[in-house]
Amino acid sequence: MKKSNHTAVKNIGQLKSFGYVPKTVKEEMRDNLIQFLKDGKNPFEGIQGYEDTVIPQLQTAILSRHNLILLGLRGQAKTRIARLMINLLDEYIPVVEGSEINDDPLLPLSRYALDLIEEHGDKTKITWLYRNERYTEKLATPDVSVADLIGDVDPIKAASLKLHYNDERVIHYGLIPRSNRCLFVINELPDLQARIQVSLFNILQEGDLQIRGFKLRLPLDVQFVFTANPEDYTNRGSIVTPLKDRIDSQILTHYPKTIQLAKLVTTQEAHISDQQRKAIYVNDILLDLIEHIAMEARQSELVDQKSGVSARLTISALENLYSSAELRMLLNGDAKTAARISDLYGVIQSITGKVELVYEGELEGSQNVAQNLVGKAIRTYFTEKFPNPEKVKKAKQGNPYATIINWFNDGYTVNALSHSNDVNYLNAMLTVEGLGELIKSLYPKSQESEKLILMELVLHGLAEYSQLSKNQLVKGFEFKDLMSGMFKMRDDA
Repeated sequence: MKKSNHTAVKNIGQLKSFGYVPKTVKEEMRDNLIQFLKDGKNPFEGIQGYEDTVIPQLQTAILSRHNLILLGLRGQAKTRIARLMINLLDEYIPVVEGSEINDDPLLPLSRYALDLIEEHGDKTKITWLYRNERYTEKLATPDVSVADLIGDVDPIKAASLKLHYNDERVIHYGLIPRSNRCLFVINELPDLQARIQVSLFNILQEGDLQIRGFKLRLPLDVQFVFTANPEDYTNRGSIVTPLKDRIDSQILTHYPKTIQLAKLVTTQEAHISDQQRKAIYVNDILLDLIEHIAMEARQSELVDQKSGVSARLTISALENLYSSAELRMLLNGDAKTAARISDLYGVIQSITGKVELVYEGELEGSQNVAQNLVGKAIRTYFTEKFPNPEKVKKAKQGNPYATIINWFNDGYTVNALSHSNDVNYLNAMLTVEGLGELIKSLYPKSQESEKLILMELVLHGLAEYSQLSKNQLVKGFEFKDLMSGMFKMRDDA
């Protein structure tokens, strides 16, 4: 019911004359979804990459009036989807004033509401509950009790109201009864102890609950949404089979299937200020490379694939990329700057905390694994933009990198310092013989802002293909010929 329709309705009598008809929360969501679809609107705005997979399954479950579970790895927008489901609730619903469990004025459940209506009849006061107040979310943790979810006898209430313990009014209702006529979400369901999961059986199947032996039947009206990692993928717990059987629809989520979708999610979710966007130029090459880092992590033997690699990795990485460039701009007193490939190594802290490592990865160290993922991402992406150095060496036609490699072989080096301003950084790249000419020949229409990052990509790419030596300095990188780099590594050893 819309706000304009209910402002004058203050009691049950007025509600009846208004023509109100009780409706279950599942029917309510079904009807509103049908209206959304007829109007060509999307109730799940901002969810990218699920248009042909998750969203149709979700819509089918809602049309079927199902309780459902969203099953997927971390960072796959499961909770985000659940929270957006409130868009399918009516704007306002009537509730018996003072009711703890949102009693429908025409279909009361609790002893409180039944007694109040018996005493006051059509003059019983009602209040109106807004849709945002009809969402309850609980993170499943091992310390969650039956009392938290279902309820328990409250001795303080019994004493203050001078009631006997067999009186229904001494019950303190838990989260689920208080979410009657609402959307109730339990995140990470496998983390809930098995004995607590068992307490949900009756609520899901028969719609009632039992509290401390009370002969109590409350046909609760709740839309349940559960989220979980696939139970085979977690060692923290599992969903007990009878509970799984009572959840009507199981919907599998997934990571973005293309780089373009992944970029869309990352740029949409990253918190970048307007000031940062205006002052810092970030080329699409860097956005692609950030997504490649996540893709490499999802394929790496050093990363625990059962745990998954969250989309939060790329979101945090993009935020750190902007901040790394912003820090350099502030230190140099510049008004504007451009992000660089070397700035990707400044997002290592965004990676180390976002991936769970297997035993071999732990031995390698999270810092080294993160640097390795960045290097592999550059190596993979480099051949999408430039010829593969290993293949051109064997080809009959000339090697496009020969001039660059020979220049370094003559003993020249380049220090790509992270704190250098844009002019000095560009000049350092231009000192490399043949580098500017290579970009002009392969990308003749590239803008000036893109040429620098392409030149930088060539140096990092050649280093990843062992054509050059790349040494990490305290404040940047040093590029030199491969042999001198090998001798330096031997000296360091």
